[in-house]
Amino acid sequence: MASQTASPRPALPEQRRPELDALRMLVVIGLIFFHSALVFATEGDFYVTDTETTEVITVIAGFGVVWAMPLLFLISGLGARHSLQRRGAGTFTKERLLRLGVPLLLGTLLLNPLPQWLRQRSSDPHYHESYIDFLPHFFDIRVEPDEFPFLLQGEHFETGHLWFVVLLLTFSLMLALLHRCLPHEPFRHLTDRVATVTLNRRGVILLPAPAFAAICAFVGMEEGYAGWHRWAYVLFFVAGFTLATDGRLRTAMRRDARFAACLGVLLFTATAPGFTTADDPFTQMTPLAVTSRALFGAAGWCLVIAIPGLLDRPRPHPPHTSPTPTAPPPPTRSRRLYGYLATAVLPLYVLHQPIVVAVAYFVVGWSAPIPVEYAVLVTISLALTLAAYELLVRHTRVTRFLFGMRS
Repeated sequence: MASQTASPRPALPEQRRPELDALRMLVVIGLIFFHSALVFATEGDFYVTDTETTEVITVIAGFGVVWAMPLLFLISGLGARHSLQRRGAGTFTKERLLRLGVPLLLGTLLLNPLPQWLRQRSSDPHYHESYIDFLPHFFDIRVEPDEFPFLLQGEHFETGHLWFVVLLLTFSLMLALLHRCLPHEPFRHLTDRVATVTLNRRGVILLPAPAFAAICAFVGMEEGYAGWHRWAYVLFFVAGFTLATDGRLRTAMRRDARFAACLGVLLFTATAPGFTTADDPFTQMTPLAVTSRALFGAAGWCLVIAIPGLLDRPRPHPPHTSPTPTAPPPPTRSRRLYGYLATAVLPLYVLHQPIVVAVAYFVVGWSAPIPVEYAVLVTISLALTLAAYELLVRHTRVTRFLFGMRS
């Protein structure tokens, strides 16, 4: 007799998942708040730092670091699965090169030099080199294969906040190559078996946590890439791709989300002794630092599973016996705002950090309390970022193309 676990794999849902779009918006808008806060952090090396700092920022920012950027890679992996299935490897590659490569090139050439120039002016009161004179120094680059995929390096050159785009483009091209070269059937059988076990046994979906713990503990963490090691992100991307292959994995995420959230918060809290007392908790190999990094990695996986699982509310399919179709209701104001921001995620990400740094350069000179300066910095930076998108990007085909938007 065939067991119940041998049920066929459910078909992939065609409908868009609005909670994933909402999470992408939350993370990208939240980066304006996050990078504004780094101006007042005691630890770290942000472009512009206020004379008055507080360690509270470091603690609060740490909780965002553990899940925010990994969640973006997981969501990107989910989307890559459906995109590859619809388009095929060749069209997928072309689409990613245009939608990610063009904004990356534009941001690197036109936006990234500004924060580095303001860093020089902020850190050295005797530095008076003009922005135009600084540009040749920024583009004095060399190729370093050991830093792959960040091959271009220089004393002042950097990809800055666009490191996310570099990694996402790299992972997407690697995925397209594997999709074209490797047989698909063994992967289907494997994911089918994994989905069956995951659905039938609670907590199985959290088993990848030790892999993330091991990478953080023994490979280390990188401050320049939001705390995680660059190659830890590929696991989140691949995990997202795998989770999109079978609806049963989505069901398991919803079912185990509460437990994953509680465990993730508990594990992250346990990292506090190591991250607050170690001289270099990101790379130090003392038992306390290694343990803290391991707990951080495990917490990251738990939270990245928990957050979309808690927000996932699958919509019921409409009945097939419905009478003549009716016109959809007109969009409400909240739906219009949601649609507006959902299409703006990548341009807002590309634009936000140079704007935050430029505003911070003028705000840090004020003799005002940290909460006042922070509120002003966030308000102005958010307004200018949205205004730049609305006025400079959104309304022409050329600018939409340059910032990775669909026409």
